[in-house]
Amino acid sequence: MFILPKKVTIIEVGPRDGLQNEQNYVAEDDKLAFIQALQQAGVQEMELTSFVSPKWVPQMQDAASIVQKAERKGRQIVLAPNAKGAELALAAGASSIAVFVGVSNTFNKKNINRTTEESMDALAPVLAQLKSQGIFIRACISTAFYCPYEGKIDPQAVVALCQQFVAMGAAELSVADTIGMANPQESYTLFTMLKEKLPETLLTAHFHDTRKMALANIYAALQAGVDRFDSSAGGLGGCPFAPGATGNVATEDVVHMLDTLHIETGIDVLQVCQAISRIAPHVSRPIDSGMYRLFSNGQL
Repeated sequence: MFILPKKVTIIEVGPRDGLQNEQNYVAEDDKLAFIQALQQAGVQEMELTSFVSPKWVPQMQDAASIVQKAERKGRQIVLAPNAKGAELALAAGASSIAVFVGVSNTFNKKNINRTTEESMDALAPVLAQLKSQGIFIRACISTAFYCPYEGKIDPQAVVALCQQFVAMGAAELSVADTIGMANPQESYTLFTMLKEKLPETLLTAHFHDTRKMALANIYAALQAGVDRFDSSAGGLGGCPFAPGATGNVATEDVVHMLDTLHIETGIDVLQVCQAISRIAPHVSRPIDSGMYRLFSNGQL
């Protein structure tokens, strides 16, 4: 008989992953209001922004200002895909940095024009420097279940990449179902393997809700002993290099499910929905999560 965790940590990725590929440019003040409202809802760990080239991702051109102006509360993570990004993040005062690599070579080539091995080679000195400076390192593992180009991913390849990241200094692994094709059995199997192989590492599950399987996969990961989950308020987000991938699983729906299971998160669903109402007028896609729909209809 499995025992579910009594407490779960939610890593809110809406301000970064949720907005990074948003078609409408969201003003800095609106992003900061969104971040503050999520903090007030009880979020303690959050991806704030991304230090990427404004030429390719104009939405993140205010990254340094966001880091400097956001209230310091809990762990605030920024994405830095390379040495230049890490340098800029450190200069802005970031203390927790995320990097990313896809298990799939084809996905990685489409994303950053490097194979998985080439990406890891390039990241090795960056992570060594960050670790020497006491920076918290979060490694995001893309296409951990399926790839839009290569199909099903070998779980052993995922484990090997995760072990390599830990050896390089990563304190946390965010393991992603990038295109939302995983099923609960696959979720349970992979996360059981990872928990066994890397028992001392912070292990986070990141599910996209493309096929409305994210909550089922989260429940399976809970059974495997995972107690950290990425989610995005309003289900915002997606991946431009993964055809067909829709948004992340919605924070408000995840928290509601955990509430019904009597699993503590420290996050208030109503306040998350209020935070979403601040950002909803500024994004191009409608918010269609179950809990936000109830909130909008006055039923929450």
